[in-house]
Amino acid sequence: MKNIGKLLVLIAGSTVAACSTNAVRVSDNSAASNTAKLPEQSVIAHSNEPTGPGPAGTIDPSKPKSKWTQSGTPIDTKKFDEAIKAADSAVKKSPKNADAKKALAKAYFDRGMALTDARQYPSALGDYRKALDADPNMAEAKEWVDQIMGIYASMNREAPKPGEEPPPLPYDGKEKDK
Repeated sequence: MKNIGKLLVLIAGSTVAACSTNAVRVSDNSAASNTAKLPEQSVIAHSNEPTGPGPAGTIDPSKPKSKWTQSGTPIDTKKFDEAIKAADSAVKKSPKNADAKKALAKAYFDRGMALTDARQYPSALGDYRKALDADPNMAEAKEWVDQIMGIYASMNREAPKPGEEPPPLPYDGKEKDK
């Protein structure tokens, strides 16, 4: 749940604000004595007039949705990939084992969280969906699928369809992991 907060902060930080941050110098001429002038002060000017393309979330239904794109920071997913491989192997050996399926769901979910933190949302969406395939009752994965789908909808973008999600961005060891 704490990562949903991270994502919301990320989204809020990237939206266009409706207030101008230009400081304006003003002086107070309403002082009781003309000889005692107050110093000029800086204030932040606010305006109700649009300063950008429009309020965040405003969608023109006449415009077609744009295609999703892969972006974000490449990260080393080796430990997550190994956990997924091991859990997948356990499920293949015992397909009816509920614990093995939950372990596979957790492995995909963990990589999805790492990809979300790296802003690789299309890849993360794929991992959350795979987590739900392994464990349809995994509420956190469902919340993240809904969250990412909502973000795509608010941006008037198509989300990757199930099975069309890209793999994580290639990691060459030069980027710094967090």
